[in-house]
Amino acid sequence: MFEQAEDHSLADEASDALTSLVHLLYAVALDPGRLGDFVAAWEAVLAVLPPAALPLRHPDFERHLRRARRFLDRLPAAAAPPSTSPELCGVLRVPAFLSDGIMRISACNRAAGSAFGIAPGAPLAALPFEAADVVTLSSTIRMVARRAQRPTNLRLRSSITGAPVILRVCPIDRHDARPQAMVISTDPVWPEDFGALLQETFGLTPAEVEIVRGLTLGLPIRDIAELRGRAVDTVRTQMRSIQSKTETHSQPELLRLVLGLMDIALHEGARATAGSPAGGALDPLPMRSLVLPDGRRMEWTEFGDPAGAPILHLHGDYGLARWLPAAERAARLRGLRVVVPVRAGYGRSHPLPEASDLTQGTALDLVALVDQLGISRCAVLALGADLRFALTLSGLRPRLVSGILGCALDLPPTGAECDASRDRWSRLLAATGRASPEALGFLVQAAAVQARLRGKESALRLMFGASPADAAALRGAELRATLIAGTDICIGPGGSAHEAFTRSRLDAGQGWAGLLRQARVPVRLLHGEEDPVAPPQAVARFAAPFPAVRPGTLPGAGRLLVLSDWQEVLDRLIPLSAR
Repeated sequence: MFEQAEDHSLADEASDALTSLVHLLYAVALDPGRLGDFVAAWEAVLAVLPPAALPLRHPDFERHLRRARRFLDRLPAAAAPPSTSPELCGVLRVPAFLSDGIMRISACNRAAGSAFGIAPGAPLAALPFEAADVVTLSSTIRMVARRAQRPTNLRLRSSITGAPVILRVCPIDRHDARPQAMVISTDPVWPEDFGALLQETFGLTPAEVEIVRGLTLGLPIRDIAELRGRAVDTVRTQMRSIQSKTETHSQPELLRLVLGLMDIALHEGARATAGSPAGGALDPLPMRSLVLPDGRRMEWTEFGDPAGAPILHLHGDYGLARWLPAAERAARLRGLRVVVPVRAGYGRSHPLPEASDLTQGTALDLVALVDQLGISRCAVLALGADLRFALTLSGLRPRLVSGILGCALDLPPTGAECDASRDRWSRLLAATGRASPEALGFLVQAAAVQARLRGKESALRLMFGASPADAAALRGAELRATLIAGTDICIGPGGSAHEAFTRSRLDAGQGWAGLLRQARVPVRLLHGEEDPVAPPQAVARFAAPFPAVRPGTLPGAGRLLVLSDWQEVLDRLIPLSAR
């Protein structure tokens, strides 16, 4: 499948692994829960890539990555609508509903809603069958639900299309012991606008879409040709075109791909609406916006004392925009006005143009914001690699920045220091960015989709739970709720900042240590003793050549020290402020 690239050659083992990765790409695109399988296989590829192969540029592999990302774009924000019963979550392509057979439909999947025009709570009489058929169905459901009758097939006739419909009635076991049955139709539903999706994704013609539709209904080629009024050889020729466009090699492989896409289409429209964190301890903060000189929108929010000493809080790649409630109250009591700019591509802030320099562009956005707010002097709290934005801002406006506190630093690539991380996720992102920017984009997007489907908590444990200190911090309900709510600008009800996250990682990977050499303001670094991404010893070695930089270590802390040790962070930040 893959040809040798012009500039380099891959080891045979890596090339074989890449070929097998293609199947996992689509598996993850259709079910982000398979991300762990892809990660394991991808790590195996990275382990055998020769240095000459970096960055990895396989046109075929990159094409598959881009296509898989288009599939991910169509995955919904939630796995199923809230009204869907757990028993129906795995039934997508065919209409299915639950009932006790007495009065109403207790739950139904999206396919049943589309095919039968029903919704949870609808009476059985709402089903599109003749009245006598509904009576028969109701009686059968009651008998099967009570185990007085074996699972049964019924042949009814649709009052909408006049076509026969085969229904399978099976008992189910519910946690509340109420007798119910599941009713499943044997006919798969063709989701609304699914033909347009196939045309957009694969470039199929309308005639080819109709052939694919016939295949999903289980029709042989001869029947499809007869229904379309075409010769069998014509339809076979069109089938070869379809397989070429979809890069499948057999009819079963084509059907697996199409049915997987059908699952996505049937999930469309189910959107999670995330509320405030449990307990509602965080005060709601309104998002404000301004129009930047180039016409883009930039959002920001703030907390603390409106008349206090300004602090710019740069939220890092994970978008941590909130402090613990006690920390936000302390900021107000200690006379700090904390302004949180929402970086381009996060929340509803418009992304920077693709051709622009991310570091310079982000710093210019910060200049526009402080000018809008009338801030003439401020300190900067920068998380992770956002330190480079703070340093660039101080270079653009030498009189503006009074000092910088960098917490939980992401070390720039400076020889061995870039491999100092003991955190698997961080190392994987760095290695993937060096090997394949396209693969990094896929990996980050799949992780974001998985977080939105399964909830952010498991994703946050993956990102921040690598040290015992952080794992212990995450057991605190208030800290966990703050982290979940505070990262909504990265992954939240409004969308995902995976594109901006990926771009930032690639930008930071180019190296920015030279900015520290030019620093003319005090730069303090604060790291947890148990930080797995940037261990204190590595930070100390990194900071040693730069006179303006002074590193500090917090015993018993990890990456989440801004939340877990906020008192210490405030104590380090206040001397740097312009108060």
